[in-house]
Amino acid sequence: MGDTPRGPVPGSGTTAASARPFSHPLPRRTRHIVAAALVAVLAGCATVPHGERSPDDPLEPLNRAVFDFNDKLDTAVIKPVAQAYLDDVPLFVRDRIRAFIDNLAEPRIFANDMLQGRFDAAGITLSRFLANTIAGVGGLFDVATGQGLARQTGDFGQTLYAWGVDDGPYLVLLFFGPSDARDAIGLGVDMYTTPPAQVVHGDDAAAIGFGVGLVDGIDLRSRNIDTLDALKASSLDYYTHFKSVWRQHRAVALREARGLPAAPPELTDPNATPEDPGATPQDPLAKPENLQ
Repeated sequence: MGDTPRGPVPGSGTTAASARPFSHPLPRRTRHIVAAALVAVLAGCATVPHGERSPDDPLEPLNRAVFDFNDKLDTAVIKPVAQAYLDDVPLFVRDRIRAFIDNLAEPRIFANDMLQGRFDAAGITLSRFLANTIAGVGGLFDVATGQGLARQTGDFGQTLYAWGVDDGPYLVLLFFGPSDARDAIGLGVDMYTTPPAQVVHGDDAAAIGFGVGLVDGIDLRSRNIDTLDALKASSLDYYTHFKSVWRQHRAVALREARGLPAAPPELTDPNATPEDPGATPQDPLAKPENLQ
């Protein structure tokens, strides 16, 4: 659930070359990712009874069904595994795993920061990657943060937003959770461009990518057990609350893609008293709770 891309599930069956008398122009792994992105986009175009549509979530019946499946899978499998990981793996080891996986994403973040025209962020990301890879023993230690080089955001969904691509309908993706049509396509590109993709090739790349994504997901879930438990316990409608929280979090990343501060300064009316509710009109993205 978090904002780091997951590895694709390895494919099965015959290869393209054995199924056809000629080889396909795209590698098999690339076709799998493109197919997954197309399925997500086609889901966004699925027909839903008109009376069940809402302006901010036109595919709500479909999304709720996928959300419920993901939630049941999380309750039955993912959360227990994450809890066991949290209980049995020492914090030092977990932090090394987290730092290593985060460092793998830095080249993808750098590329997207460049595509978005965020050259300062790209420079910070490049410096982080070099510092953590060299001084941090292959990324096992995050020495860059201690040097004042904060981790940047940068994914292809952000890049498409910076280029003016509309978000499309809200989607809940199987296994991956909240998204939209634009970010679903971005996710496919991110999966293809985040190491070990493009470093290792063939079936080994698919297996390694799946393994890295699986460990990434379990680690992130273990770090959010209490947060998600509290969110669920406080929700009258868990689906709606989770959607709101995701949109708040995503709005911050999208502002960064346009080179805007995460929270713009408040506009204060000098003639208003502090008790006046109209004293501080704000950008609706300035405070996440305004999106609820």
